[in-house]
Amino acid sequence: MVERLRQLQSEQIYEWVGRVPLDGTPLQRLPKVAADAFAFEVLTHDYVLTVGDGALSFPLMSVVKPFLLLYALTHWDQQVWEWVGQRPSEYPYNSVLQLSLDQGWPRNPMINSGAIALASHLSQAGGVAAFQEWLNQCAGTALTVDPVVLAAVYRHPNWHNRSLSYYLAEAGSITDAMAALDSYNQICCLQGTIHDVARLGLLLACPHPAICDRHRHVVNTLMLMCGLYEDSPRYALDIGLPMKSGVSGLVLAVVPQQGAIACYSPPLDTSGNSILGLHLLQCISRHLSLSPLS
Repeated sequence: MVERLRQLQSEQIYEWVGRVPLDGTPLQRLPKVAADAFAFEVLTHDYVLTVGDGALSFPLMSVVKPFLLLYALTHWDQQVWEWVGQRPSEYPYNSVLQLSLDQGWPRNPMINSGAIALASHLSQAGGVAAFQEWLNQCAGTALTVDPVVLAAVYRHPNWHNRSLSYYLAEAGSITDAMAALDSYNQICCLQGTIHDVARLGLLLACPHPAICDRHRHVVNTLMLMCGLYEDSPRYALDIGLPMKSGVSGLVLAVVPQQGAIACYSPPLDTSGNSILGLHLLQCISRHLSLSPLS
C-alpha cells in the first residue's frame, strides 16, 4: 500500500483540484484567508509528496480532536469513557439539541461537546502547554497557539460552544464551564503547516513507542465513525479511511499501517467540511483502492 501512495504525482493532484468549483465559503469568524489557499501532503515514514504552499500555517481547529482523545487515553485509559460516549452524532458538530437529547452526555469525542468535556480534564495533566509539548515531542512537530486566531475566537464568542459548556456543567459532565471552554479554544488554535498535520497523522497510522496500539485503533475507529460529523457514514462508505475535518478548511486522513494524507483548503460545505479536501480524498481513495472495502 505504501507503494500505492508513492504513485501519486503533483500533476495528478492539480488535475483533480481543477475539477472542483470552490463554491463554498471560508469560516467568517476566523481571520480572513484567501479562498484559493491550498496545501496538500502525503506522508509515510520514508516518502513525502507536498503540493501547494508548504510554508503556509493555519489553525488545526477540530482536527486537534483525535489527538486530544489520544492524549486522554494515554493518561486515563478506559476512564475516558466515563466522560464521553462512542456513538455517531445525528446533528451538526456544535449542536446543542444533540446534547439536550442526550441529557448532557457528550455523544462522542469528535463533536464539540465531547472535546470540551475532554479538554476540561487537561488541567489534571499539565494543561494546554503539556498537551502541546506532548504532541510536538511525539510527532516531531512545531505546533504553537496562534495568538491572532485565538484573539479572533475571543472577539467573536461562539454561542453554540458557550451553550454546550454551560449545559455540560449543569448536567454534571464538567465542573467549570468557562475553564473547559478556554482550554478547548486554545487547543483548537494550535497552528502548523501541512507537514505538521501529516506528521500528526503518522501517530495514528503507524506504531509509535509512546503510544499504545490499542489507543491508536480506538481513535482511528472513532474518526471513521464520527470524524466528519453527520456526514461520517456517507464518507466512511465512499472513501473508507479514518478522517477528521476542521472548520479552518483542514482535512486529515489516516491510511492505517502506512501513512497520512492532509489537505488544507478553506471553502467549506454546509456541514463544515473542506470541499476540496474531501474531493481529493475521494479521488485518491478510488484511484489507489485505499479503502478496505475496495
